Amino acid sequence: MFNRVVLLGNLTRDCELRYLPSGGAVCTTGIATNRKFKKQDGSSGEEVCFIDITFFGRTAEIANQYLSRGKKVLVEGRLKLDQWTDQTGAKRSKHSITVETLQMIDTRGQGDGDHTSGYDAPAIGSNTPAQKPSYQKPTTPEYSGHDIPDIDINDDEIPF
Repeated sequence: MFNRVVLLGNLTRDCELRYLPSGGAVCTTGIATNRKFKKQDGSSGEEVCFIDITFFGRTAEIANQYLSRGKKVLVEGRLKLDQWTDQTGAKRSKHSITVETLQMIDTRGQGDGDHTSGYDAPAIGSNTPAQKPSYQKPTTPEYSGHDIPDIDINDDEIPF
């Protein structure tokens, strides 16, 4: 089976870092994504989705150190169903994302505003060695073996 989720959005709260008895790091936070669309009557609407995300290992420590509420991130991971019984005895559930790859979109020195510098931080995965990130834009695109068609999209249709 295949379970892969990619989300680009803003963090909804500061990271909460804790350590397991085994010594492994776990960091939890949330991400908000939005989608703008046109309704049938011609007016515009917006749909916001809030998802809890969890980082593990070195990625959790890096997320806790560099990320805070409002930061823009790209996360890739697995969809997970969390189930529990609340204090009243009712069964509850929610979906969350177990993050495997993190890419910080907001870069240092960007300042206030919603502009982009053209340089993104490198992706950080659970098996990425700890090192100072280099902020160099790749010169050649990576080829995945699949032909990806060009998409004609207006900047007003981008949800962030």
